[in-house]
Amino acid sequence: MDVSTIPAMPGARHRRKRVGRGIGSGHGKTSTRGQKGQRARTGEGKRPGFEGGRTPLIRRLPKRGMRYKATGHTSAVEIVNVSQLNRCEGGERVTPERLKALGLINDPARRVKLLGDGTLTKPLTIVVHEISASAKDKVLKAGGAVELIDKPPTR
Repeated sequence: MDVSTIPAMPGARHRRKRVGRGIGSGHGKTSTRGQKGQRARTGEGKRPGFEGGRTPLIRRLPKRGMRYKATGHTSAVEIVNVSQLNRCEGGERVTPERLKALGLINDPARRVKLLGDGTLTKPLTIVVHEISASAKDKVLKAGGAVELIDKPPTR
């Protein structure tokens, strides 16, 4: 037995409502749209958030927080924590391309920032765009070095 072989129960299937086919059909003249008005017109429909002409809620509420005027959103920054760098070999040079290969960031073309969460157990040379003060202390304490990339990213 299969779902497609089960017969429909009587009354389960309805005919399609054909409107505007004359008075005798029961759905003629106004075609189930009532008398006049916005909802009787073709192409009827108000955009989402429309409140009948008064100032919508989205415009009544104040804007909050920092916004970049040109784009409306902040530029993407890839975040890496110090504890994640323990995957690397001791004495290795860690660049954005290497972080991508390790799966720690998604796009090496974006700005990379190193944050100080966790501990670092190996001496590494870190090459990133930005670094927090605590992360810099931990890298130097582990015997590593920090190099900052000056050029802005392509994206």
